[in-house]
Amino acid sequence: MSAEQGIVMVIDDDFAVCEALKFALELEGLSVRVCRSGAEALRHSDLVRACCLVVDYRMPGMDGLQLIERLAQRHVNIPTILITAQPSPALQRRAQAAGIRCVLEKPLQDSALVDSIHAIGRCS
Repeated sequence: MSAEQGIVMVIDDDFAVCEALKFALELEGLSVRVCRSGAEALRHSDLVRACCLVVDYRMPGMDGLQLIERLAQRHVNIPTILITAQPSPALQRRAQAAGIRCVLEKPLQDSALVDSIHAIGRCS
């Protein structure tokens, strides 16, 4: 990782998903931090260095959209990719209104996540 490269933060309550995404993204040369909840992400010291958030929609306590809303209240604007097993049109609209860059359906296919992260352009 270069000194200028940011951190991709993966926020998902499923341990296996977190570890699989961390492994796959690190293989692509990205620096990754994992949080198991929105509350943990809000407390994480590396949040200010994040170039991108990969956030699960359905999590206990605080869902992915609520996390993005809380960040916005703090005037923190980090490009975000929302991942969900059920990307309904209503969720797509809500995500877009919240400023989320894209919504990807789980299970993630091929290089969709990596391509989306690189499209954001702040993580390479």
